[in-house]
Amino acid sequence: MSEPKKWFHLEVDNIIEELNTDQKLGLSKGEVDERARKWGKNELPEAEKEPEWKKFIKHFNDVLIYVLFAAAIITLLLGHYIDTAVILLVAIINASIGYIQENKAEKALEGIRNMLSANANVIRAGERIEVPAKDLVVGDIVTLKAGDKIPADIRLIRTENFKVEESPLTGESTSVEKATDALPRDTVLGDRTNMIFSGTAVATGSAQGIVVEIGENTELGKINQSMSEVEEIKTPLLKQTDDFGKMISIVILFLAAAMFAYGYFLQDYEASELLLAVIGLAVAAIPEGLPAILSIILAIGVQTMAKENAIVRTLPSVETLGAVSVICSDKTGTLTKNEMTVTSLLMKDVEYDVTGTGYSPEGTIQVDGKEQKPSEDRKLLQFLTCMKTVNDTYLRKNDEGQWIINGEPTEGCLITLAEKAAEPIERHDSIAKIPFDSSYKYMASLIEVDGEKIIYVKGAPDRLFEMAFSAEEKQDRSYWEEQMVEHAKKGERLIGAAMKKVDAAKQDLNHEDISSGLIFLGLAGIIDPPREEAIDAVSQCLNAGIQVKMITGDHRETAMAIGKQMGIGDGKKALEGRELDDMSLEELQNAAVEYDIFARTSPENKLKLVQALQANDLVTAMTGDGVNDAPALKRADIGIAMGIKGTEVAKDASQMVLADDNFKTIFNAVREGRRVYDNLKKTILFILPTNGAEAFLIFASILLGTMMPLTPVQILWVNMITSVTISLALAFERLEATSMDRPPRPKDTKLLSNYYIFRIIFVSLLIGGAILLMNSNLIADGYDQGVVNTMTLHALVIAQLFHLFNCRTERNFALNKDFFANKTAFLVSGILIVVQIGITYVPFMNTILGTVPIDAEYWVIPVVIGAVVFIAVEIEKAITRLVVKT
Repeated sequence: MSEPKKWFHLEVDNIIEELNTDQKLGLSKGEVDERARKWGKNELPEAEKEPEWKKFIKHFNDVLIYVLFAAAIITLLLGHYIDTAVILLVAIINASIGYIQENKAEKALEGIRNMLSANANVIRAGERIEVPAKDLVVGDIVTLKAGDKIPADIRLIRTENFKVEESPLTGESTSVEKATDALPRDTVLGDRTNMIFSGTAVATGSAQGIVVEIGENTELGKINQSMSEVEEIKTPLLKQTDDFGKMISIVILFLAAAMFAYGYFLQDYEASELLLAVIGLAVAAIPEGLPAILSIILAIGVQTMAKENAIVRTLPSVETLGAVSVICSDKTGTLTKNEMTVTSLLMKDVEYDVTGTGYSPEGTIQVDGKEQKPSEDRKLLQFLTCMKTVNDTYLRKNDEGQWIINGEPTEGCLITLAEKAAEPIERHDSIAKIPFDSSYKYMASLIEVDGEKIIYVKGAPDRLFEMAFSAEEKQDRSYWEEQMVEHAKKGERLIGAAMKKVDAAKQDLNHEDISSGLIFLGLAGIIDPPREEAIDAVSQCLNAGIQVKMITGDHRETAMAIGKQMGIGDGKKALEGRELDDMSLEELQNAAVEYDIFARTSPENKLKLVQALQANDLVTAMTGDGVNDAPALKRADIGIAMGIKGTEVAKDASQMVLADDNFKTIFNAVREGRRVYDNLKKTILFILPTNGAEAFLIFASILLGTMMPLTPVQILWVNMITSVTISLALAFERLEATSMDRPPRPKDTKLLSNYYIFRIIFVSLLIGGAILLMNSNLIADGYDQGVVNTMTLHALVIAQLFHLFNCRTERNFALNKDFFANKTAFLVSGILIVVQIGITYVPFMNTILGTVPIDAEYWVIPVVIGAVVFIAVEIEKAITRLVVKT
């Protein structure tokens, strides 16, 4: 990619000369062909798609799976084909679950490509023709009109009442007036008023410009490039499970080697028998069911969130939400409605409040809490008539019953204002007009009312002041200027209205007619209003220890004012994008934490802020709806896109989409994320003691020189079938009462705390010791291996079942008022008992698992072992509660 030029800083003549083009004739066919060969098509490069088979194979890339594969190879060599088949099946099942749950096609780049214009109007060889946008070349002269999608980055050379909707790219909430004058070198993206950018759209007017950048060199292309370069980071859970898998693997290999050496040299086992025992140890110690149950619990979390309008696109993101410590939110359309709204009307010595938000004409114009009729206040009637008459925008309902506008957003909110009046406001036909232009910043209409000719003028207050107040009326002008400053501090954008009566014979309108003698009517204060529910959601986030930061393309004063209303920042401190650009990496990392409001930001600023927050070990969420948010959404620990107003690019770069565009849904999703994480930890606390008990039994058997208590297939049955079945009950445990009152867990929180490690070892030895004692008595009484294996299998499963109810609360007493709240726990318990009876008495299950039928009285021993485990763990929890309190 070539070094980008600052086209906005160059004069038009210099650009024409540098690009060797002609404003009137455009490029010749030969020049177009030559430039197309040199710079290529006006398209974004497609990313190479990963084959489906490769995506599936990736799910085998796990240390624990490698250990299982080694076990499968050894059992195959030893001729234990059923063991081999079952071990391989377990690995395939785990990979399949991961592949099915997480196979989300990468559509982000395609989404950006779809934003590009299909066609463009150009001047070539002196003729105006329409060509496919992909065939544009640098130096092409392009003409544009209202409604056109902009096909490339273009430097403007002529404009007529030209405004562009740039919110998808810059986050600017209002359409931007464009001009042709050269700008300073340090002008930020949102202020480059002589440039228009690929992927945005023309709101009003017409223009002509020179194509200066195409394809990947456009601002849109840079976002596309930055997205492909952004590294997607691992979620906290994936990092923790990776570390956990490596730790378990090292322990397994060490124990296996030690056990083989001991059995071979000191116990005189045969190598083949010992290898089978070592495989049994490896299979026992690996929590094969854990990946599957984690995926299932996360998938249940996904379904729960979907019911709450939060669509989670990747499973680990569910858990990541529970760890979020800072949310970086775009302002326009996320914290605010992205629907301009008049909130106040300022007349001489009176201020009206306007209720209602958005384009819906529901609301009233009030003074001191009482609705004001325009017929009772002539100035108000004239003001509203001016706003509705001097206006080219129309308000209507769409097919979904939502109020929308056809035209410019600011004009639309003024129509809505007039519709809120207690009495109908007439929209008069114009005899003559002066259209809006950024060079003079107003528009005017000549109308006739009851035989009188009146000129209504609407525009920038400072321009209207010049035409309404003489040098002798400084006091009046000062009053209005003070009102402007006061309301600007509240984040309001102000539009003025004025009028002038003229001779009844007048039929035309020019600037001289309104250069003086206007009667100033008042000001309308306009904001992009905050979402009411978002204010509450921000407060709840702060209460849960989650920071909220506003990162927007809007102006500093507006951002600070909106931020203060939302509870973000103090309304006094904010940084702009250009200030961030001048900071060192260390300064940026400090500023990212210190400041809560960031204004006039570029896409690069947003991405760097997310990275700076992550450098401070903060789990960062980024919300947004525009193309400009995509790189930061992708880089964030959890990217959250708006579902209704969000672009496809933003949605596809994110990990979660809000179906209702409601900021409050984020808080609900965080709450569900914390519930899911708590239940994941309970699941681990439940599953690992089973693996520990199995490994303990096999290790003890080698040391004591006794028969193997379980075969590898039986171990896999316990680890994959029974553990997963019972664990499902924990996925439905309710949120703990104080969950949203505690701060987010630190990023380096270990999956297994010291207490968890103690508890796992304690329960492993408890279950393993009790079963070892049972087996010793069975062997002493002369029972064969089939009976010992079957009794061991049942004792493990029933001990698990009792231990499930211990794990429903981490430290509190199990038999509490919520004991029967989770009906799934009792359902899976019933299912498990039926399954265990089946594997004991159904012949083909006896063949597969190596079990044998047992008499009814033998079921008493596993039940007693389970009850002992339950009571012992409850005693341990009670002691732990006392120790923690002291």
